[in-house]
Amino acid sequence: QVQLVESGGGLVQPGGSARLSCAASGFTFSPYAMDWYRQAPGNEREWIATISSEHTVAYADSVKGRFTISRDNAKNTVYLQMSSLKPEDTAVYWCSMYLSRRRYWGQGTQVTVSS
Repeated sequence: QVQLVESGGGLVQPGGSARLSCAASGFTFSPYAMDWYRQAPGNEREWIATISSEHTVAYADSVKGRFTISRDNAKNTVYLQMSSLKPEDTAVYWCSMYLSRRRYWGQGTQVTVSS
């Protein structure tokens, strides 16, 4: 079955950086686009980045220029490199993908940006 496992969250100081990883299993990774979402306290879950099978990327305006999504098909892993972090980036972050008319989610990882 599809499994997505995020890692790399934690406490980061404002202006700092962090890298999230999402290890995928249970499906053939390379042909599928992969997404990152987040949900801040009191807010709805929002899409923040996508990387296609061809490595085409797209970002939400809120993270454009600060976050970079990438993938390593040999490792079945998608990454989210986050820099210039702000307190408003504090959220639970999920990786996600769409397969056979169903969206799959990882368990999420907490990122807290605070001094």
